[in-house]
Amino acid sequence: MAIPDLMPHPVAAKYAVLVDVGYLYAAAGEVLLGAKERKEYRVAADELIQSLQKHAEERISGELLRIYWYDAARDRVPTVDQRVIAQLPWVKVRLGNLNARGQQKGVDAQIRSDLEALARHHAVTDTILLAGDEDMVPAVEAAQAYGVRIHLWGVEPPYGTNQAERLVWESDTVEVITADFLRPFFSRAPQPVPVTPPAAAPSPAQVFAGRAPVKPHAKPGQVAKLGPSRPRVEDVGEHVAQKWILTRGRDNIRDLLPGPILPTVIDTELLIEAEKELGHSLRPYPEARVWLRDGFWARVYREFDLGVGVSSK
Repeated sequence: MAIPDLMPHPVAAKYAVLVDVGYLYAAAGEVLLGAKERKEYRVAADELIQSLQKHAEERISGELLRIYWYDAARDRVPTVDQRVIAQLPWVKVRLGNLNARGQQKGVDAQIRSDLEALARHHAVTDTILLAGDEDMVPAVEAAQAYGVRIHLWGVEPPYGTNQAERLVWESDTVEVITADFLRPFFSRAPQPVPVTPPAAAPSPAQVFAGRAPVKPHAKPGQVAKLGPSRPRVEDVGEHVAQKWILTRGRDNIRDLLPGPILPTVIDTELLIEAEKELGHSLRPYPEARVWLRDGFWARVYREFDLGVGVSSK
């Protein structure tokens, strides 16, 4: 008669990573650059997230549920960077509000709510929490009551500590993310763009001027379909830029400068918005994409008093 195996089999961990971006950026900016405000530095957020994910995989043997990226934006309208981050696999961007004084509102509440919900529904066995606020303690205790292990990560402080002592006490494990780990992803922000840009800076039209227009080829016996007019497409590009400045704010659009290259996500959005305005597709007309960008940048440059324009039509 076979003797049954009474030894418990290990259960593979399933974990989530919850990142308080306000804490992460502020603490890293201070230790790396002595910066006090986010506008003083730039962050390669996509690369940073990938490194944090890899670091988590090295610490916990199991399956990653997802990375929750808690940040804030004015009226909860995502910035250019936040829109790019939201496209990353296994990443969920959660936005609180950013008030006129640059203070985050509602972010801590979102973290606490998600932490408790993940534990209550047994969605995870472990949670990595990259945060420092004592307000997290009740949610940590609640998650632990459901059997979830809390692994607290913090950013190396320049001196003393940048995490609440009680939060450290209540966590199951604690790890410090070193300045050397974070350094490749943070850099000082460039100086404000001068009113008169350097003469060497080409306009989008100058960049693309050497390209021969692509003309649709008609089959024998067919008449080639006429594409959209350049003035009309450039006008639509300017209109989209104006709408984005009003809805997303000057600070977010400023992040696109000096141009003329747009992030892929934003360039795709520009095309979609323009096609809605025009009422037809621009996909068959590569030259129209160039005109669209010309119009977009022309409006952005005027918004920031840059003396760069498009070439004559």
